[in-house]
Amino acid sequence: MASNKAHHATGFAAGVIAAAVVARTGGGGSFHIGVLLSFIAGVAGSTAPDWLEVAWWSRARRLWITHRTLTHWGVAWVALLAGSYHWLGHSVYAAPAFGFACGGLMHLLADWPNPLGVPWVAGRHSLNLWNSGHCDLIVVGASWVAAWFIGEHVWLHGVSVLRVLRIG
Repeated sequence: MASNKAHHATGFAAGVIAAAVVARTGGGGSFHIGVLLSFIAGVAGSTAPDWLEVAWWSRARRLWITHRTLTHWGVAWVALLAGSYHWLGHSVYAAPAFGFACGGLMHLLADWPNPLGVPWVAGRHSLNLWNSGHCDLIVVGASWVAAWFIGEHVWLHGVSVLRVLRIG
């Protein structure tokens, strides 16, 4: 798994991605509050697969399920993403749910390269690129590159810095 700091850093990138998509689809509602809520939920969702495993109702705060099982299941996070995207602009809960799903998927993508892997559909799958906590900079960098390109497309309407430099 990626480190806690890496999950937080990729969570901010997921929040930017979610906010950009919500803004683009017009699902932000009055005063674009949905854009802000999707960003906040994206940050929270980036650590959700881990904290959803903790039995918060008990004093011991132990895991109530095995790590990287149900809360790391890719199908559930993709279903939440698709369902909430469908409801953007129709429900006040859709924007934060979309952001939460973006953060959760970003968490799975950050965990995927290590040997333990992630249960995307049925069994666990791993890219087996490096051990947990190593190469976090690559994962964080990739998430922010994705956030930049999606945010640029939405808020700068595809006017990239490279394109502007070529013209000038």
